[in-house]
Amino acid sequence: MAKRTTHRSSKGTKLYAVRDKDGKFKDIQSYKRAHGADIKRKAKKEVRKKK
Repeated sequence: MAKRTTHRSSKGTKLYAVRDKDGKFKDIQSYKRAHGADIKRKAKKEVRKKK
């Protein structure tokens, strides 16, 4: 999996960006959308807190 880097949009929204092997942007997602997808598919980096 490609490494995601964080950026901020001009409005201040946190973004995740993925670059291809040439360094060009391949995919840009909002943090909220990417984080939700990570939790739904049980990503290793995103673990829900147990109550």
